[in-house]
Amino acid sequence: MNQIRVARLLLPCAFLVSVGCGYSEEEMQVKRDRIDQLTRALDQLEKDHRGLQDRFKGVAGQNAALTERLRQMGMSVEDSKRSMQELNRLVEELRAKERQAQARLKTFQSMLDKFKKMIESGKLRVRIVRGRMVVELAENILFDSGKADLKEEGEVALQEVANVLASIEQRDFQIAGHTDDVPIKSRRFPSNWELSTARAVRVTRYLGEHGVPTKRLSAAGYAETQPVESNETPEGRALNRRIEIVLMPNLDELPDLSSLEQTGTGK
Repeated sequence: MNQIRVARLLLPCAFLVSVGCGYSEEEMQVKRDRIDQLTRALDQLEKDHRGLQDRFKGVAGQNAALTERLRQMGMSVEDSKRSMQELNRLVEELRAKERQAQARLKTFQSMLDKFKKMIESGKLRVRIVRGRMVVELAENILFDSGKADLKEEGEVALQEVANVLASIEQRDFQIAGHTDDVPIKSRRFPSNWELSTARAVRVTRYLGEHGVPTKRLSAAGYAETQPVESNETPEGRALNRRIEIVLMPNLDELPDLSSLEQTGTGK
């Protein structure tokens, strides 16, 4: 600001010096016009400078007020920066989960479309259980009562299922055997545990032999522990005797439990 004021004082002096140098009237008018232009430019610079000073004071005041508010809240500027970084991180995590959910929904819809004919014919039904897609085949389609050998009708149905599962990329499937609560006791199957497990293994082997990569398959037997209907009626028991094919979540869809590792190891 002081430099601008000095320049304004020197302009008239420069004009007076030029007067004594023998310039013509025309040349003097050109110099007067030039001095007027420079004076107006200096006036504008001075005005802009004052405006910038006012804006700087305003911003400084806002920063001071914000700092005081943060202090009253027990936070520093650095704390607020860290809070904003944490908020941004959480937002990005939510966006990633939304993308995963959309991809999972797309997979579910694709499987439903491909199983449509089998669903309409009554060969299977599809349920969503605890966020997982479950393809359910009734026992009477696959096995005779108390046995774990596939019927011809069951093989035909499983071939259709195998074609669909093989087309679903980067997904694992668990084959789960379930029974009703009627006890079984035979030389081959001492209890429903052995029967449900043997049936799950047989279906798993069949799928692996008919196009589904075995590394994506697993088998489990649950006996009568997870009924879907009451065992008090023949209809309920029939629904409980079933094979489920569970679409397993990918690792990136599971919660991150890495923070528990240090606690578990005592470090």
